[in-house]
Amino acid sequence: MSKLFFKGRIETRQNHVLAGYNVNRDVKAGTDKAPISITVQSEERKAELELLVSEHSVIAEITVDADQEENTLELDILLNKPKTTTFEKMPNRNDPCNCGSGKKYKKCCA
Repeated sequence: MSKLFFKGRIETRQNHVLAGYNVNRDVKAGTDKAPISITVQSEERKAELELLVSEHSVIAEITVDADQEENTLELDILLNKPKTTTFEKMPNRNDPCNCGSGKKYKKCCA
């Protein structure tokens, strides 16, 4: 018998596999299949947002309703995605020092 044989109730295993947060989505927000919805109060604001949406090639449904407050949350999230922070790698002992002196790191700033 294989080591990968599941010992237990199979319906429990299936529920466990199906549960969880799906980070590998096929449908992204702002595409043809999943357009974002925006509500604005005036035609001028609608024209501004249409220009912004076309610059960033995002698909959006913009509705004008003076009674409701402006809702551009989905657009703000798409346009202001957080950037991945990268840190500068610490040089090894025998690498040149990053201060620009020309010496090895171990003899300069270590």
